[in-house]
Amino acid sequence: MNERPSSLHASPISLHGKPLSFADIARIGRREAQLVADPAAMQRVRTAREAVEAAIASGQPVYGSTTGVGAMKDVEWTDDQLDAFNTGLVRAHHFGTGDAFSSEIIRTAMAIRVNMALTGRVGCTPDLVEAFLALLSADVVPVVRRTGSIGCADIGLMGQIGAVLTGAGEAMFDGHRQPAERALSAAGLKAFRLAPRDSLAAVSTNAVGYAAAAYAIRDAASVVRVMLATGLTTAGALGASRDPWKAVAHVGTEREAGIGAWLYFNAKGWDWPDATHIQDPLSLRMMSQVFATGFETLVKAGEILLAATGRTDDNPVVAGGQVLTSGGSLPLDVTVFLQTAQLGLAHIARNSFNRCVLLGNGGRRHLPVNLVMPGAIATGFGPVIKLAGELFARVLTMTNPISAGSMVVAGGIEDEAAFLPLVVERLERQVLALRRLAALEAMLAAQAMDISGDSPGNVPGIIYALVRRHADTYRQDRPLSAEVEAIEEALASDGLMRELISHSTIMELDEFFALGPVG
Repeated sequence: MNERPSSLHASPISLHGKPLSFADIARIGRREAQLVADPAAMQRVRTAREAVEAAIASGQPVYGSTTGVGAMKDVEWTDDQLDAFNTGLVRAHHFGTGDAFSSEIIRTAMAIRVNMALTGRVGCTPDLVEAFLALLSADVVPVVRRTGSIGCADIGLMGQIGAVLTGAGEAMFDGHRQPAERALSAAGLKAFRLAPRDSLAAVSTNAVGYAAAAYAIRDAASVVRVMLATGLTTAGALGASRDPWKAVAHVGTEREAGIGAWLYFNAKGWDWPDATHIQDPLSLRMMSQVFATGFETLVKAGEILLAATGRTDDNPVVAGGQVLTSGGSLPLDVTVFLQTAQLGLAHIARNSFNRCVLLGNGGRRHLPVNLVMPGAIATGFGPVIKLAGELFARVLTMTNPISAGSMVVAGGIEDEAAFLPLVVERLERQVLALRRLAALEAMLAAQAMDISGDSPGNVPGIIYALVRRHADTYRQDRPLSAEVEAIEEALASDGLMRELISHSTIMELDEFFALGPVG
């Protein structure tokens, strides 16, 4: 039987309705933290619940509590119909299909749902908060299939979590995917009876989209951090001038100056020959600008995403003692800035692709075409440049914005959507292509170094040594697929990230995205 990760001896994270951090999210996903609800925040939950119950007792129709939802909003339920409605609502929204999200993402989604409720704006029962926390404590993780949300409350995704609360659907427990009823029983839990408002609160939130976005943003920051290192390695292999990294401190933005300083500092320790005549191609000369912009878009997307984890996106909401209809379920700010980050990643991909072409074309530092070793009878790396082009195209095709697409459902009532989960999925695909592109650039740069007889130091030395642990110098034609994939895996490892950060941190970025060890 597989062992589950344990939080029994981990330091707690107190959820109190304030934004989470990337470090919090990483620990929650890996089950390295006990989650507790702040007592003052739980009092806010109770106060909001009292407002909902008072509204229902007064005869006020409360959307999704005493009425249907969507196109059935004007259907009012009698008291003896509410139990069937509340149980049926979460099960009706269990319609997601396809591959499942990781357990890390779903643990985080449940924690975000709890954290949002602790703002005191939701109106659910305290028992619902405790039910989510019980699932997290026992590590009963609902199986949530990815396809099922238009990004205006993740009803088809959260519905799969809500269904598990009632004993329906599937869950992961003790490393096994199994019926929810069996998983709950094995964990010593019972099916939860949903009170009015609890059912809609369990499904009508973007918690899954936010959780998936958090992991995608952090993964994107990680791969860009690695590509900065592989780009510097190529700069050395091509004999690039370091002058632009000095100049940017005087003419660039604060972020550009910081990236330029990192490049200049980590170019030390290896006195590569300067092959520059007047000035370098832009893909070398403008590395500071390209990477700084990519990081800046990710930081902005990350800041907006984290803010969303500490606010309520429900409908209705409780404010000033009233139950109010709300439009907060549209995660448009997160989605738009995530799409901006995707454009930033496309520029980083193009930057890397252009450097790969420079390496493959030869010429600089007298490098041979296709990086064929002198005297060898080989085709060399020429064909593999097509892979670099294909990877760049993959990243680029994910930048077409989709959040403004037309969407009208529920009898014309629900006519806005952000498509956040689909945008996140596209970002994940960009990250996969960037990881492979980084591996390819690192392999080409290492070959160029061997041809020139270089002995790289500092960060380029780290990248060179990693490549040579997984691929020998190219002396005759051979299949490269497995080698590229092995280098890709090594570049994406926690071990390399720890080594890069230990060697030379980019303090504010490494800390914000929690790229190093998370305590």
